[in-house]
Amino acid sequence: MVSRPREAVPLAGTNPVREEREAMNSVPAIHDTMRKFGYPASLVRDFGPWVALVRPQQPTLGSLVLVCTERTTAFGAISDEAFAVLAPAVREIEGALAAAFRYDKINWLMLMMVDKEVHFHVIPRYSEPREFGGRTFADAGWPLAPELDKAFALDSSGLETLVRHLQRCF
Repeated sequence: MVSRPREAVPLAGTNPVREEREAMNSVPAIHDTMRKFGYPASLVRDFGPWVALVRPQQPTLGSLVLVCTERTTAFGAISDEAFAVLAPAVREIEGALAAAFRYDKINWLMLMMVDKEVHFHVIPRYSEPREFGGRTFADAGWPLAPELDKAFALDSSGLETLVRHLQRCF
């Protein structure tokens, strides 16, 4: 007897993740979360369905956000392409941040409580202060959770300098 794969059986009721994915017919070039984190000025690396942006508010030196460019508010609703690109994007980001600032650990936070589209906060962690651009940057939360409320704001010149430095590390 030849075994055939099972056919998919539709489930009764609604599937909000599937419905959201189907509603993503037209993906805008820029959505609110990208705008909030300074896109395009803060763009470090474009991965297609993801963009790596420098956080204008830096809880630690080199803090980024990895933002899904699809207009979706549920991680499970991102496209298969976005899931496939995520792993190599994570590896590239971690390699670039290691080259740029020699972090000791790295935290990936998916909070999405204020900024609704799918994104991760990428927070390099440091046991010792780091020097960059004539300033000393300490990790206020080390060795515990990052203290996001103790971030330092980058002015436009500082943002541009940090973006260029990180772009060279990719």
